[in-house]
Amino acid sequence: MWTHKCNRAHTNEKFLSLNSLLRTDCMNYVYDESNVISMEDLLKDSPEMIFPIPGRLIDGTVISVSKSRIMLDIGGVITGIITGREVKDSQDTIKDIKVGDVIAAAVLENENEDGYAILSLRKASQEKSWKKFIDAYENDNVIEVKPNEANKGGLLLEIDGIKGFIPVSQLAPLHYPRVNGADSSMILQKLQKLVGQPFDCKVIGIDKENGKLILSEKAAQSDQRTASMQKLKPGQKVKGKISGVVKFGIFVAFDGLEGLVHISEIAWGHVSDPSDYGKVGDEVEVLVIGIENDKISLSMKRLVPDPWIDAAKKFKAGTIVDGEITRVAQFGAFIKLNEEINGLIHISEMPEEGDLSPANLTMGQKVKAKIIDVNLDDHRIGLTLDLEGKKKVEKKEEAAEETDSKKQTADKDEATAEEATEVKEEVAKDSEE
Repeated sequence: MWTHKCNRAHTNEKFLSLNSLLRTDCMNYVYDESNVISMEDLLKDSPEMIFPIPGRLIDGTVISVSKSRIMLDIGGVITGIITGREVKDSQDTIKDIKVGDVIAAAVLENENEDGYAILSLRKASQEKSWKKFIDAYENDNVIEVKPNEANKGGLLLEIDGIKGFIPVSQLAPLHYPRVNGADSSMILQKLQKLVGQPFDCKVIGIDKENGKLILSEKAAQSDQRTASMQKLKPGQKVKGKISGVVKFGIFVAFDGLEGLVHISEIAWGHVSDPSDYGKVGDEVEVLVIGIENDKISLSMKRLVPDPWIDAAKKFKAGTIVDGEITRVAQFGAFIKLNEEINGLIHISEMPEEGDLSPANLTMGQKVKAKIIDVNLDDHRIGLTLDLEGKKKVEKKEEAAEETDSKKQTADKDEATAEEATEVKEEVAKDSEE
């Protein structure tokens, strides 16, 4: 008992002695500003505070990944989770990521009931896409897109839930669906062939609230088109690709421009079907023969020698030739004389009956004909099926008969006039009497 009391007394003495020492030190302490650490310095040395805010993008390190879930470490203080459809984005990022990669995700919720921040790759990709589209729109930049669907009005695409549309009117010449008669089903067929192809476009309309874009391939080529148009001159040879074939000619795209080879400028001979001379995508060389505002007239035939120059030497009036009927019209029939030259047999130069009559003459039929006229300036050769000139004789006889008939009529009219005059004179005499 005494020992315990002794120890307690000794302890109290030591405590009193220490307390006195501390009181003395505090009284003797002098404040030194240089020894003070500011709050700013304390925060500088501490880990960065991260607060996930819904709608914002945040970076995180992948700590685990599976087909339908990604776990992220965010600054060592927060764990984020991406699950379900939120792991799918337009770049298919989940296929390539691995543990340790740093990726960006959009915050959907700052914390769920399990303490995880709910994140989305899909939403993050959408925000990046919007940023790209808005930047392209504001700075007039060209971007590459790939349509994934087509309708009669144009091409459609969807990127991270953002819907884009390229109207038919905004397609460049090479992709414009030219069809005869504006057949909507044919237009759709041509547009469907463009699905999946890359297109360089400019954003010409943007509606972020409704998630829609309007794009133009034509606008993306406007600078090139302007520069090319300034350099283009009649008489210039250009190389391009056939962009459309219609019943009245062939369209050719080159250097951001497009011109028309009219059916009359495709070949020196008769052209019944322009599609016989090329298809869409074929490379061709053409000659610029006219420029009027934005309309460019082209020629294919003028790049080859004019066969009519030789024809004038070979085909002379009175020559009998063999040929094939290539077309029958109301006014006559066209006959093929060689690969480049066609002639016309007018209906008046055909017999009224028999195999060579207008009613019986057919395409592909072989006939003998006689040249009756060669017009080099107009590139025309006139022929007749009347090899012996009977029609000519008949025409002369008919003309002579017509002349006689007219003369007789005139004589008769003159006699009638004289008789009328005499009658008038007689009537006048009777009146005087």
